Amino acid sequence: MTEYTGREFKDQVVWICGGTSGIGLAIATHFAATGAKIALLGRDETKAKSAAGQISEDTGAATLTTIADVREPAQLQSAVEKVHAQWGLIDIVIAAAAGNFVAPIEGLSSNGFRSVVDIDLLGSFHVAKAAHPYLRSPGARLLYISAPQATMPAWGQSHVSAAKAGVDMLTRSLALEWGPQGIRVNGLVPGPIEGTEGMERLAPTRAQRQQLADKMPLRRLGTLDDIAQTALFLCSPAAAYVHGSIINCDGGLSLVGLSATLPNSNSADN
Repeated sequence: MTEYTGREFKDQVVWICGGTSGIGLAIATHFAATGAKIALLGRDETKAKSAAGQISEDTGAATLTTIADVREPAQLQSAVEKVHAQWGLIDIVIAAAAGNFVAPIEGLSSNGFRSVVDIDLLGSFHVAKAAHPYLRSPGARLLYISAPQATMPAWGQSHVSAAKAGVDMLTRSLALEWGPQGIRVNGLVPGPIEGTEGMERLAPTRAQRQQLADKMPLRRLGTLDDIAQTALFLCSPAAAYVHGSIINCDGGLSLVGLSATLPNSNSADN
């Protein structure tokens, strides 16, 4: 029987796009703790080097920083070539880069809508395209970090809903095309997670976060550890037959819906 122990990631090369903060950084740190080699990708070189240094200090893992904007294919190409030159073929790609802000449709500009689609959807496509020639085949894994907005509408989130719905279908399309190459592709949907920029924007006050927790079936918000552990499982041999799936790690949010939980400008709780 295959078990998830974490030891199976030792010396594997993990490229984490959007790995310098929040969920991406938590996933990077957990992989590093298993002995994986961690390549972080971010737009801000200072922030990326700081995150990589902290990971190395905390875990002793080998780290590498790559700098690129996921909206720019040429920058991603240079970044992934740096990883390959340093460590060879890539075993795992985590695509976690995302953009979000709260805006009702009547107050949302075309540029604002486009910026989120460019980062979340086009960026996800660009990461896959750049990484593919350097993936270990068979055996590589690609994990997209999606969002509940892909399937559940929420006030002020039309741009994110459209972009992440596209990411989920991209996940399934890549799984269909790359499965025969031995490359597993899945998506992970975090629920409301404490300590993330998204939570600060969608529920900025302690009272709002408590109200949200009270409406969750598990009666708590998620933690960065919850998401990171699920990511490790999905990339482990224990999940070897999980492919083309969009997995919720949301404390039951999908059972009650975003519109019933998150505060909005029309809510008396806001």
